[in-house]
Amino acid sequence: MIKHKNITLAIVLVVTTAMAFVGCKKTEKPGSETPNPDTLVTDTIPEEPPADNIYQFKVLNGEGDSVSLAEYRDKVLLVVNTATQCGYTPQYTDLQRIYDAYKDSGFVVLDFPCNQFGGQAPGSFDDIHDFCTSRYGITFPQFAKINVNGASASPLYVWLKSKKPGDIQWNFTKFLIDRKGEVKRRFEPGDAMSMVERAVMNAL
Repeated sequence: MIKHKNITLAIVLVVTTAMAFVGCKKTEKPGSETPNPDTLVTDTIPEEPPADNIYQFKVLNGEGDSVSLAEYRDKVLLVVNTATQCGYTPQYTDLQRIYDAYKDSGFVVLDFPCNQFGGQAPGSFDDIHDFCTSRYGITFPQFAKINVNGASASPLYVWLKSKKPGDIQWNFTKFLIDRKGEVKRRFEPGDAMSMVERAVMNAL
């Protein structure tokens, strides 16, 4: 009799302990389970940084329309800030000659008139373009006037100067861009055009 009583008490103790444990367990709200980090899915895809080449830029043509420089992908480019009333203006003759010689091989001159140096590029785009085509017969692309230094500098020129440091000193500074859109060389206005031509040939 005592043995059975002890067994009954033991059963009651076990059941009571189990109920107390269940009662103390925290009740979780649906959906509050801790997620497994291995199964997490995100709908946010990190944006890739823009490619660090000239093709990331857009400029304005003479009509004020936006032009992506990606149009010149895979070509060798010579980017030049120009002026029509400068002592270096006759370099237009050599620029056109080099363009004619190598354009079929994928070479392009990109002309950006700039009036920041001695006010030597006055007038509208049409005035400048008419002068350059009638006097020097240029046929390479010519874009709207820009600034190349200071707070209002074209983003293109901010980038060019970050690759070959130093403010632009005068008209007809030149940047040679390879077929990957990267800056290869910088030429100052007084550098011989024969040196520029050799660099273009090597880049091609």
